Amino acid sequence: MVAPKPGDTFKRYQIDGDFGVESLKIKDATVSPLGTDQVRIAVKATSINYRDLLVCKGLYNPNLKKPAVPLSDGAGEIVEVGSSVKRVKVGDRVMGAFMPRWISGSPNNDVVRLALGGGGDEGMLSQYVVLDEDAVVEIPAHLSFLEAATLPCAAVTAWHALFEDDCLKPGQTVLTQGTGGVSLFAIQFAQAAGAHLISTSGSDEKIVKLKNMGVVNTINYKQTPGWGKETLKLTSMNGVDHIVEVGGGGTLGESFKAVKIGGHIALIGVLSGAQNQVNPMPLLMKAIRLQGVYVGSRSMFESMNAAITLHKIKPVIDRVFGFEEAQDALRYMESAQHFGKIVIHVG
Repeated sequence: MVAPKPGDTFKRYQIDGDFGVESLKIKDATVSPLGTDQVRIAVKATSINYRDLLVCKGLYNPNLKKPAVPLSDGAGEIVEVGSSVKRVKVGDRVMGAFMPRWISGSPNNDVVRLALGGGGDEGMLSQYVVLDEDAVVEIPAHLSFLEAATLPCAAVTAWHALFEDDCLKPGQTVLTQGTGGVSLFAIQFAQAAGAHLISTSGSDEKIVKLKNMGVVNTINYKQTPGWGKETLKLTSMNGVDHIVEVGGGGTLGESFKAVKIGGHIALIGVLSGAQNQVNPMPLLMKAIRLQGVYVGSRSMFESMNAAITLHKIKPVIDRVFGFEEAQDALRYMESAQHFGKIVIHVG
């Protein structure tokens, strides 16, 4: 691809004025010169996370500096590099790291504050983005741009939950909740690692899809609200080794029942709400390790990509929308009908 020239215009979505999905509009933006250590990416595809919906509705950061470009996840081709860039070159297929400044180790306030699509300098719902060379990661060769766009947030989060804070071992049991991106990636990674799986969903239709993915033990949490005890029955009353907890306050109580003594719960989301009262006593009595997970570093991203490449893992994509259909894509996320990732085709 030919790089745009400074002063050229391109299209991007902006949160401008009032919050709300209906206020998200396509705007013209002007190409600016690159810094010496920056790269310009022609975005081919982006994907939506629940966080993106919250950002657009003003529920994630009510003090968001506007105009703001939403969406953290995207994949594309490098069309221009700054004079000092060494890690990548023009023509490379790359993804942006969710937190561009978190390379390895532990995060800090600045790292978290500058996460893409949430108030930092860039968001991925744009025809072009500019990132530091250290903030990009190579796309696994067997994945398309549409598939790669699903990885930066949901996949890295699932990888972090299972392999970074408490390494999943073959033969252990993992419980996942629901059928969003994080949960399905966790299923795929756990399967590749030789783990046993138990998955919950509130939809019989989605449970069929989970079984088609190879999940043997499933629980409909609407039909069995006490799924914690049901999980114990499925594990000979021992409980599971790992839980990928995406519900939050509304589901933690059941997770405390389902996890084994000394087990690990990775707390990732609050889809069931943040106001529920949770009794902390099981944390003590069962010596549960409860760890909050907020995506991950570039180093984690690269480790995950090595596993994805080795096992030829393909992301589960529910539906692809056009660039002009971004509002529809966000409303589809809000409907919770999806099974897997929602992708927007940009290029």
